[in-house]
Order: sequence, then C-alpha cells, then structure tokens
Amino acid sequence: MAEKEINITYETLFDLLRREKNRAELQKLSETFFEDVSSYIKEKHSILKDQQIKIGMSASAEKEKTAKQIENINNMLKSLFERRQQKIVEMAIIKSRISSNTVDYSSLLKEEKEMFDELVELLDVFKKKVLLRLVTKPVFMEPKQEKKEPELTEPKKLETAEETWPEIKEEAEEPEKTKLIRFIYSVPRFVGRHLEVYGPFEDDDTANLPEEITDILIKKGRAEEIKK
Repeated sequence: MAEKEINITYETLFDLLRREKNRAELQKLSETFFEDVSSYIKEKHSILKDQQIKIGMSASAEKEKTAKQIENINNMLKSLFERRQQKIVEMAIIKSRISSNTVDYSSLLKEEKEMFDELVELLDVFKKKVLLRLVTKPVFMEPKQEKKEPELTEPKKLETAEETWPEIKEEAEEPEKTKLIRFIYSVPRFVGRHLEVYGPFEDDDTANLPEEITDILIKKGRAEEIKK
C-alpha cells in the first residue's frame, strides 16, 4: 500500500502565512491541512533523527539545517494559527451581534468551526445575561406615591422609562463626535467599543468615524484627518 502523499512544504507554509497576514478575509485551506502538517513535521523529525546518527562534517551541517528548518516551521505555524484565531474571534463577534449569515464561514476548517460555534454560543449567553439586561428599559414603572391603589389601569398613572430617567434620554440624544479621515495604509476589519463593526479600509479610503477611533488611527500613523 502506497504512503499518503504529503501536500505541505516549507515554501507552501510560508506562502500560506504571507497570504493570511496580508488579507483581511480568512484564507481557504485544505480540509486535511492539520493532518498534512502533522505528517510533514513527523517526516522532518524522522530526517533529523537519521542525520543525528551519521558522523562527519557534512552530516553535522545537514543536521543543523534541518533543526533550523523545524524551528522555522514551528514559528510559521504559530503565527498562522494566531492570525486565523484572531479572524475567527472577530467573525464570532459579528455573528453574535447581528445574528445573520452575512459572514462567509466556508474557509473555516472542521476544528475551527467547532471553536467558532462555541465562541458564538458563549457570546450569546453573555449578551442575554448581561448586555440585554443593562440596555433594555422597562416600559412602565409604578410611582411610589400611588402604591396604595390596588390597580393602575389608566395610562396617565403610568410612568415611562424616559420620564423616570430623563438623564438617560439626554445622554442618548447627545450626538457622537466624529472626524473625517483618509487612510494612509490599509486597515483590516475591527470592532469598536460598543461592538460596532468597521472596515476593512484600503489606503486612500475616506471615512467619518467616532473621534476616539480616529484619534487612535491618527496616532498610530494609519490615517490622517481631513480638515473640513
């Protein structure tokens, strides 16, 4: 029985990492990627083990080259994993926030899809337990001075949340300060403090964004303000 062909090489790993870093979208990988990588690393360790048995200057040089290559492979895989992990977390946040299928999940590997589903479930639970409870206003509140009455059936005897908490209404109506900026470098999709989704943006794109976000982008040299 013939051995399974290994589809991973040092060059393909480098190319996969480069594309994952340079593109905002999660990149498509082979369905057997993890299995192929595992076989590739085992093959490299087997080669190193054989080289360690050999004696001589040439054998020593080959051993050092293979050991260095294994170290570089491990570093590339770590960077690839972390970059994909970051994108999957962002996708889970978007899925939980808008509860729709506007995000393309076809590039998720089987193991990544399991992590994605668990993240979405965790975020949904948090939103139901904490966030929705905080931002949802009660429709009616019973005034303290009318506690003696057995029932409150007339609309005039009911207070709305806006009447009870006028300061909340004023805060909600205050317009958010924004700035018009031009992007100097491309910026991938990101999530704001209130779970708003922005981007991705390419260089020379313009956008009117909240002031606290534009100040960060300008400070980091990613964008410049357009004076009105």
